[in-house]
Amino acid sequence: MKLYNLTISKAREAISKGEVSPSELVNAIFKRIEDVEEKIKAYVTLTKVRAIEEAKQRGIDIKKGIKKELAGIPLAIKDNICTEGVRTTCSSRILENFIPPYESTVTRRLKEEGYILIGKTNLDEFAMGSSTENSAFGATKNPWDISRIPGGSSGGSASAVASGECIAALGSDTGGSIRQPAALCGVVGLKPTYGSVSRYGLVAFASSLDQIGPITKDVRDSAILLNIISGHDPLDSTSAPISVPDFESVLGKDIKGIKIGIPKEYFIEGMDKEVESSVMNAVKRLEDIGAIPVNITLPHTDYAVATYYILASSEASSNLARYDGVKYGFRAEGKDLMDMYMKTRAKGFGTEVKRRIMLGTYALSAGYYEAYYGKAQHVRTLIKRDFEKVFETVDIIITPTTPTPAFKIGEKVDDPLQMYLSDIFTISVNLAGIPAISIPCGFSSQNLPIGMQIIGRHFNEETILKVAYAYEQSTEWHLRKPDL
Repeated sequence: MKLYNLTISKAREAISKGEVSPSELVNAIFKRIEDVEEKIKAYVTLTKVRAIEEAKQRGIDIKKGIKKELAGIPLAIKDNICTEGVRTTCSSRILENFIPPYESTVTRRLKEEGYILIGKTNLDEFAMGSSTENSAFGATKNPWDISRIPGGSSGGSASAVASGECIAALGSDTGGSIRQPAALCGVVGLKPTYGSVSRYGLVAFASSLDQIGPITKDVRDSAILLNIISGHDPLDSTSAPISVPDFESVLGKDIKGIKIGIPKEYFIEGMDKEVESSVMNAVKRLEDIGAIPVNITLPHTDYAVATYYILASSEASSNLARYDGVKYGFRAEGKDLMDMYMKTRAKGFGTEVKRRIMLGTYALSAGYYEAYYGKAQHVRTLIKRDFEKVFETVDIIITPTTPTPAFKIGEKVDDPLQMYLSDIFTISVNLAGIPAISIPCGFSSQNLPIGMQIIGRHFNEETILKVAYAYEQSTEWHLRKPDL
């Protein structure tokens, strides 16, 4: 048994039966990292010494009969989620040596359940990108083909899970940054409803869109992690005061009669034919096990990319104003205060971050605010209403997660508009604040993973998990592993 291929549920079972100790599991993960990390580059920071010590303590606790959901389970955390005492860089030079003095709510909840932090994973700088090529610490590779991108911005987390460099991971999703890399790396990525998981301790990119969620090897593991990280948090003013159901309890339930919407706007000219056929085959499989496909329309989908990049860039312009060389982080020397500001931001931020700050500042400036930011907010409302109307007649919506399988490293780096279109199928979900999951549904002729996206109503993660699990258990796509 290759311990690094275990899921959370299987590892938890093996530990509880005494078949594997937390120390053996953690050592197996670090041996795997030693074997493949040089090729993959999934991590910015590894916490090996700390992890080994914690594993020993978890073993002692287990022998004492102390029971916790994640006792001894090694997880990775995206490097824009604050971990007290562990470097959190956002893959940016401006935060290269930043060590948070506090813990994010999600990692605190994981700690309370006994998880072990393996390390902090690479991302596009400040989560701005679709390929994890925008990191100040180098690009992460796709374990299915190391000449290709793993997706982004949570590419490090998705690649680490797919390659066995952790059991599972957390990512963040602003416009598809959990689901898109999950699809391209052949794993499961869940973006919860906005407000269902605390953002306290998540370094802000676009505050009205950002959401933390799990990246896992199968659907059950996503349900397990969602159970732990969900719930109201008084430290986050956008956190919804709602009760958290047991997401794992819905897995395995019958999906007969569930209506699945197929939006025509998501099956467009120019998308990869293998992606389209894989998703439609998955719809047929769901129909075979009881679901009812319904053709639907989401008429404002065409405006989603433009709307998203105006809103997200505007919020990024505001959020990233704090990195000025005064309060914390990198500081460049300057002849006066203004010169220091300018040199700090010029040297500290990468090209994509600068591009979005400039775009956002322009959209918020006097004379342009109503024409751009104000108009984008109106369109966002129309996109949200499209989903509300459709959900009056269907239970879930199924789409491709990405228009193509993983593309080559460097292929789109000089064409930001083409790069932005990589998120064309995921962006609307963030604008509407609704939940969605990406699960493997096939492979291309070049043996590259293809993902299917399942979208649900606000705070109805139970239904998307139930459908995702039903499909997963009727296929074997999630069992395939890259040959590294």
